[in-house]
Amino acid sequence: MSQAELCYLSAIELRELFRKRALSPVEVTDAILGRIERLNPTLTAFITVTADLARKQALEAEQAYAAGHDQPPLLGVPLSIKDVTPTRGVRTTRGSLLWKDWIPEADAPVVERLYAAGGVLLGKTNTPELGWKGDSGNRVVGPTHNPWKIGRTAGGSSGGAAAAVAAGLGPLAQGTDGAGSIRIPAAFCGIFGFKPSFGLIPYYPPSAVESLAHMGPMTRTVADAALMLNVMAGPDPRDRNSLNPTGIDYLVSLEDEIGGLRACWISRAGDLPVDAEVDRLAEDAARAFSELGCEVEALPEPLDVPYTALDLIWSTAMAAVHRDDLEQVRELVDPGRLAVIEAGLNVRGVDLAWAYAERSAYADRLRHLMERYDILLTPTVPVTAFAAGADHPGEIQGHPTTYLSWTPFTYPFNFSGQPAATVPCGFTSEGLPVGLQIVGRWREDVTVLRAAAAFERYRPWAQLRPPVD
Repeated sequence: MSQAELCYLSAIELRELFRKRALSPVEVTDAILGRIERLNPTLTAFITVTADLARKQALEAEQAYAAGHDQPPLLGVPLSIKDVTPTRGVRTTRGSLLWKDWIPEADAPVVERLYAAGGVLLGKTNTPELGWKGDSGNRVVGPTHNPWKIGRTAGGSSGGAAAAVAAGLGPLAQGTDGAGSIRIPAAFCGIFGFKPSFGLIPYYPPSAVESLAHMGPMTRTVADAALMLNVMAGPDPRDRNSLNPTGIDYLVSLEDEIGGLRACWISRAGDLPVDAEVDRLAEDAARAFSELGCEVEALPEPLDVPYTALDLIWSTAMAAVHRDDLEQVRELVDPGRLAVIEAGLNVRGVDLAWAYAERSAYADRLRHLMERYDILLTPTVPVTAFAAGADHPGEIQGHPTTYLSWTPFTYPFNFSGQPAATVPCGFTSEGLPVGLQIVGRWREDVTVLRAAAAFERYRPWAQLRPPVD
């Protein structure tokens, strides 16, 4: 097996080969670390690489396999953590000059769980400052590049995670999602990304946009995401929003078929146009669900989107972070984020209260829509990857965009807390990936994962590799 083939093995495959003693966790970790050393200067997928820790954890895993000890589900499997998520003793920059030297004293709950499951930490992946935008550029290390086309964005805010998974720099990555930050980069990089129901995975310390923020897996296969979700899900007292145990084995649930599900194809959201190639590929993928036994119909009108409320909530949340120190830190703040902060400082309390009321009303409108359907199908994003380091596309077919308005298919489901995934569904004439979003009813995560797995079996994508070797 070549080094590249080794680096593209799934977590499920690695786990089986480790158990059979046909492959060593140390061998795999060394191969991926070597690949990171070679590719990261071009991609900037990682801010910090934890090579010594990874080799130590891999050796411990190898010894555990040799001794025949109980084998936790991720024993010896390499993974990465997004650099907004605290890791004890490992630099966590939050993509910001303000925290560029921060060494947390405690792990986030999800990190504790991934370690306890035997995961091997490769490092911390790139993110914009506090995850504020849909590109992963920052003033600490610069932007992450898309493995499918250097010079284009990997998306954000979990862009480093997406680029790492796509480029064979670890099969598992943890991401966060406050308005699309798992699904946007996963779609841009041609991998699977899953935003679970709000609270399914504990989120601590809380995001600046606490009530919108989700945490989830980013992988090359649906099965790997389900394996990772089994480890990450479950309540934690540090997150008062975290949900009680479901008792569900998400990996086993993938075996169920999806015949009879009612699916709705949504081709437009708000008044923003969709790139013609994106629209064609996503609609073709949506219609394939009829071949999987689903009843597919199209929504006759665009999905209404709550952009004004979203902008008020996001801008005031970013402003609140610097309520007492903005003048002292102004020069260190990302200029694009600074503009959002300054807008948030001018929001009246009554307008913010309206935004939260509108959020609740909007979630109720989505609930009524979902009474007719089991899943919604949309383009994940209306464009393909734009220039690396840009805050947003600037315009889509002549329609100007802002830092959040350009992704109207993703943020509505942060408002509602519904589970949503993105699956690769093809490539444009430029060779850039396109994603199809699958949205389920509130807390029906299994339905979304089953639908994604069925589509993956029908149109597999994990064998596709970007031209970065």
